Amino acid sequence: MKFCYECGAPLTEKYLEREGMVQYCPACGQFRFPIYNTAVSMVVLNPAQTHVLLIQQYGRTRNILVAGYINRGEQAEHAVAREVEEELGLHVREINFQRSRFFTPSNTLMLNFSCVADSEDLSRMTDEVDRAAWFPLADAPDAIAPNSLAQNFLNDFLHNRAGQARADGPQQTEKFQKME
Repeated sequence: MKFCYECGAPLTEKYLEREGMVQYCPACGQFRFPIYNTAVSMVVLNPAQTHVLLIQQYGRTRNILVAGYINRGEQAEHAVAREVEEELGLHVREINFQRSRFFTPSNTLMLNFSCVADSEDLSRMTDEVDRAAWFPLADAPDAIAPNSLAQNFLNDFLHNRAGQARADGPQQTEKFQKME
């Protein structure tokens, strides 16, 4: 960012305690931090919670998770429900945050959630989605785009779910893991 997004003045750098050198607008007298997009992605489970919904979009043949951008002022959980309904005509419940990860190619902070669909009926799917299918939880990791952020989110969800299914105690996985 070379210019202030508020007034258009050229930015300089100024020291900010605990932050170091930060872009600064001398005209506004304000520090200017980088702007990025925020989006949600969802591990959508069927009502029995035995299958996960994977989709294909934009003419691509790789399976991915349902995802979409958060609107200005919108709560992330609302964006989850809105995106699933807009793209697939499904209502969801039990919306739970899983983890976040920055996706550099689109300058986007991705917030991953899990949720449970009210049905498996994909007949209300819109033209935003080329294909959608339910995959058994055991088969989904092999069906999703390899080495993708979607695969990473799905694998983390399945790993955490397996940890919760074991038992409380020393075997249980940690809720938060240090990111590299």
